[in-house]
Parts: sequence; C-alpha cells; structure tokens
Amino acid sequence: MKQTEFKRRRHELMKMMGKNAIAILPSASLVTRNRDADYPFRQDSDFLYLTGFNEPDAVMVLVPGRKFGEYILFCREKDPAQETWHGRRAGQEGAIEDYAADDSFPIDDLDDILPGLIEGNDSIFNIMGVYPEFDQRLIGWVNHIKAQSRAGVHVPSGFVSLDYVLHDMRLFKSRAELKLMRKAASISANAHQKAMKSCVPGRYEFQIAAEFDYEFRTNNAQHAYSAIVGGGANGCILHYTENSDELIDGDLVLIDAGCEVEGYASDITRTFPVNGKYSKAQREIYEIVLAAQKAAIKKVRPGNHWNDPHNAAVRVVTRGLIEIKLLKGSLAKLIKEKAYQKFYMHRTGHWLGLDVHDVGDYKVGDQWRLLEAGMVLTIEPGIYIPAHSKAVHRKWWDIGIRIEDDVLVTRTGCEVLTEAVPKKPDEIEALMGAQLA
Repeated sequence: MKQTEFKRRRHELMKMMGKNAIAILPSASLVTRNRDADYPFRQDSDFLYLTGFNEPDAVMVLVPGRKFGEYILFCREKDPAQETWHGRRAGQEGAIEDYAADDSFPIDDLDDILPGLIEGNDSIFNIMGVYPEFDQRLIGWVNHIKAQSRAGVHVPSGFVSLDYVLHDMRLFKSRAELKLMRKAASISANAHQKAMKSCVPGRYEFQIAAEFDYEFRTNNAQHAYSAIVGGGANGCILHYTENSDELIDGDLVLIDAGCEVEGYASDITRTFPVNGKYSKAQREIYEIVLAAQKAAIKKVRPGNHWNDPHNAAVRVVTRGLIEIKLLKGSLAKLIKEKAYQKFYMHRTGHWLGLDVHDVGDYKVGDQWRLLEAGMVLTIEPGIYIPAHSKAVHRKWWDIGIRIEDDVLVTRTGCEVLTEAVPKKPDEIEALMGAQLA
C-alpha cells in the first residue's frame, strides 16, 4: 500500500483531534514463544493502519500544527551488528524517507523527548489497556509534567480515547484496502478449492490444513487466524484447532480458514463430505444453512441495520429445524424463546478488516448500527448437532455445518468477495468428484 494512503489517514485523524492535542500510539513488540524463539511478529493493527511501519518497538506521535513536523516516529536505530543477526531496520533516515515521517528519533530517547512533546497540549489521544506497561510510562510522563505546573508548565487536562475515532475510521474501507481484501479473498478461495480436491477418506486434518499453509505462503500471505479443519464430531466444536484426527468415510469436514495480505484478512468457511458425496441427512442440514446464508446476504445493503442479516438467518434456520422435526412449536414462539440456540449458538457475522474480528461498534447508543457502503462483514450461519444430543435421532449426530463468506456493503447492495469458493452441494460434489474419479 502506498504511503499516501497512510498519510491521508493521519491527516484525517488529526483534523478530528483539532489543535492543542497529541496522539500517542505504541507498536507491538516481539513475543517470546519459548526460550530463545519468538512468535512471528505481527504489527498492532491500529499502529499499522496509521503508519504502515512493520517493525517492533516503535511509537507513533501525532501533533497537529507542530512547527517541525506533525508526524513523529520513534523507532530503533540502525545497528549493523543487530541487523546481521535479526534483519534490517529502517532507522531514523528510513522512517523519514520510506515511511513519510516528518521527524524521527531513536526509541531509546523516548523518555527524554516525549514529555516535551506532550507539554503544552490540552488533551492526549491514546488507547489504554492494550499495552499496560506503556500506559504506566505515559502516566509517569504526565505526572512529571504536573510536578512542574507551578513553574508555568501547561499540563494536559485529560486523556481522550483514540479508539473511539480511529476504529470508526477503520470500519470504512478505502479502494486500497479493498484491493488487498480482494487479494486475500482470492488466495483463500483457491486454497479452499484445493482442500476440497485433496480430501479423501484416510487423510488427516493436518494434511488438509497443510494445503492452506502452502497456498498462503506461496502467495506471500499469512494465516489471518488459526485454521479450523474439523472432521466429523470435531466440526461441532466452534473453535476446534487441534487438526489432528483422521478423516473418516461418511463424515463431513468443516474448514474455517483465511489468509491476510499486508495485514488485511479474509475469513471463509466451507463444509463438505470427506468422500465427496453428501448423505441425505447431511444434505438436508446443509440446505437449511445455505438458505439461511442466502437470506442473510440479501439483507446486506445500505440502510438495513447490523442485526437484519442475523434475524433473517435465524428465521430460516428455525423454520428448517421445524420442518425436519428437530424443533417443535410455532416459528414465532421458538424464535422468541431462542430455541434455535441449541443448534445455532453464535451470531451470523462480524466486521472484517485488519483484524479478523475487526473493530467498529455494532450499536450506536442502544440501536443497531445502520449498514453503509464501505463496510465489510462476514455472513456465517451454522447448525451443529453433537452426538447424543437430547431427543435427536442418531442420523443427525455429529453433523456440524457452517458456511461463511466475506461481504462488502456497496452503494446499491453488496458484493460477496469470496464467491469463488463453491458452496452449492452439487457444485462441491462435482469439484470433488473430478478429483476422486
């Protein structure tokens, strides 16, 4: 993504902050996995959104109207010895030349320089609670300034929640962001199709998961979250990630996996038969979930509220469960009593962007938020029937089905970003049959 995009975002944020304010946002740090090994670094999403800077141990500072530059980036200095061992660093010159900072200082000078930048401002925009150690340092700097108030030093009057304005910005995706999300969706879609083609009885969940590892890394993408490959009973565990069991002839396999590209996520779920052919019972449940998803997607359009797709999915799921006699009673009463939650216990979607469960309010006040062009959300109804479910015939046991797509709200309706992955049962059987033949 071009630096002009990040610059635009910073300017938009500073306009909302107004004069005599300062925004302070730390980056993520490396996290130890075990002993001398670290987890792969993933930048803090808010920090990435405003800077595009993908190094640990940095701090972004925005000071609207500052004479010597409004955007200051504290980051690690160039260090040939450290770079030999651990990789290149931007340093102060790179922060300015490559990342469009107006000014840059070594991160080790933060305690000496940042209090002077805070001083004289009326308010501090920050996000509390994410990095407690940094929060304590920030409070310490403010207290240090307060101690000098009798000498005429101007002390900020308070803290303002940066996430209140920043997360609302992130909710609306630009063309540049949508380009990356479409790319992530395309890579993930190809991976799901390859997983379908490679699935046969006797393979293991981790072998199918490896198809995603290969496809993502081949396209310079990473997993946006831990992949779920749940065969049989494991498909009824919503966040199953062990991916260790053998795939059995006659079972379904539920795969929830998506990649991220430059931080932007995709999120796709498909459920298909291990042997390439849905049984009658599996297809009956599948058709209910597919109809629920179709009804929910139809509700994704400007002017509808966030809960409209969920309500549509719940209605279709409940009616379907009544028709196959897994629920008994009137449709309206069962929905009011939330009887469907025995088999469908989660919401129908979530915001999607730099985080898989992306930021943004779902309600404004006590009202569900209205959908607007530029928002991206998932639509993912499901039905889960574990073995030995009370008063449920064994033919339904261990059927866990979820169908999930990524949906962009457009000016006239919506666009399904992940439509390349087959989801009609006949299409899935045809795709798998070509491989099994």
